[in-house]
Amino acid sequence: MNDFASDDITASLQGALPAGLPHIAYILLWYPLFTQSFIFREVENLKRSLPVAVYSLYSSNLRCCSGEMLAVAPTVRTAGMKRLPVFCLEILRCLVTRPGKLLRLFARSLFRRWRDFESFAENLWAFYAGVSLGRLLREDGIDMVYAPWPRGTATAAWVAADIAGIPFATSARGDNLEPADPDLGAKLAAALFIRANNAADRKRIENFDAGQARNKVELIYNSLTLPPVTEHPRHVLAQSPTRLLALGRFDVTKGFDVLLQACDILKGVGFDFHLTLAGGGGKVMGLGGMENMLVTMRKDLGLEHHVSMPGLISHDELPDLLLSHDIFVAPCVIHSSGQRDGIPNTVIEAFAYGLPVIGTNVNALPEVIRHHETGLLVPPGDVRALADAVMWLARHPGEARTLALGGMTLAKEMFDPDRNCRHLLELFVRQYARWKASCAA
Repeated sequence: MNDFASDDITASLQGALPAGLPHIAYILLWYPLFTQSFIFREVENLKRSLPVAVYSLYSSNLRCCSGEMLAVAPTVRTAGMKRLPVFCLEILRCLVTRPGKLLRLFARSLFRRWRDFESFAENLWAFYAGVSLGRLLREDGIDMVYAPWPRGTATAAWVAADIAGIPFATSARGDNLEPADPDLGAKLAAALFIRANNAADRKRIENFDAGQARNKVELIYNSLTLPPVTEHPRHVLAQSPTRLLALGRFDVTKGFDVLLQACDILKGVGFDFHLTLAGGGGKVMGLGGMENMLVTMRKDLGLEHHVSMPGLISHDELPDLLLSHDIFVAPCVIHSSGQRDGIPNTVIEAFAYGLPVIGTNVNALPEVIRHHETGLLVPPGDVRALADAVMWLARHPGEARTLALGGMTLAKEMFDPDRNCRHLLELFVRQYARWKASCAA
C-alpha cells in the first residue's frame, strides 16, 4: 500500500475520465476491510465514473479479504503509526503559520465529554491525521471529502476539509446515532450533506438533537456484491436436520444470545436442527468479550452438538456458506444503551442467495424483511417466537420458497450496486455543484 506521502495521485488510478468531475476523497479507518464489503463495492464502482482516492487513517488490515479486495489494496493511501512523526511535524508547521486556526480546530475536535478513552483516542489520532491530510488533499487536487462513518473518520475529514477549503460530507447509521459521540450534532450541522442507507435511520438523523441535519439527508441504500441474478431460489428445506445460519460480528445488537436460547427450546421439543453461528469479536458492555460469553452459553445449554461456531468467514467463503444452509436468522435487538443495527448486509446477502430469512422488527429491518412477503418478523428478544418461526418455516417448505423468491427480488431491486452507485455519483456531482455556486454567489 502507499502511504500518505505517495506520489501516486488519483488520476493515475482512474484512467481517462471526463473533465470537470469533482475529485472525491474517501476517508476510512481501514480500506479494504472484509466486514465492510459494501463500502468496497461502492468505492470500486464509483471509480469507473468519478475520480476517487481512498485514504485510511490506520495501517492495512487485510485478514479475510477477498481476492478482489487484495488486488486494490496497493492503491490505498495508508497512515498508521509510521506516519506519526510526519503528523507531528505538520502540527508544528500549522502551529507556527496558522496558530489560531489550529487551536480552534483542536478545541472543536477534542474538547468534548467522550464516553470512553477509546473514542477519545480515535478522535485524537483522527485530528492529527486530518491536519496532515489538509495539505495533502490540496496537493492531490481533491474537491470534496467524504467520511462513510461519522466518528473518527469524520473528524479527520472535517479537519482536513477546513484546512483545504473544500466541503466535507458524512454518513450516519445504526449505532452511530445512539449512543452518539458528543460531536455528532456539530458534524451533521457542518456537513454539506449526510447520506443514510435506510429510511429508518434517515428519520433518526433528521430528528437528531436539534435537527441539524434536516433537509440535508439523502437516502441511498448500500451497494453489495451480489451473485448473478437467477429466476428462482434453490430448493430449500429439503433435508433433515434443518440447517440454520446466523452471521455477523458478535455485538450486543445482534441478539445471538437470544438465538442460542431459542436453540435450547428447539432442542427441548425434539426439533432436528443444526445452527452455524459464524463471526467473532464484539464486546459485552462492561463484561468483556461477547465471543467468550456465547461459547460459554453454548456449553451451559448443552448445545455443542447442535451449534457450530467456525469463527470469522472471509468474503470468498461466504457464497458456499450461504448455499449450504436452509434458513438465515437475524435476531437483532436494541441494547439498553440504545445501540441498534440498521440493515445488516448479511440479511441482503442471504436474500440474494435464495435463503428465507427470519428477523426482528428492529429499526430498519422491516424495510427489507416484510412479514410473509420476504421473510418472517418476530419481536426482538422473544425467544419463544423465534423458535416458533424456525419450526414454522421448516414445516412449510412451499411458503419458505415463496419468501426466498421475494427476498431475491427485493435484493435485486433495492441493493443493485450499479443503480445505487449511480445515485451516489449523481449526489456527489449535484452537491459539489451547489457548493461551488454558493461560493461564487
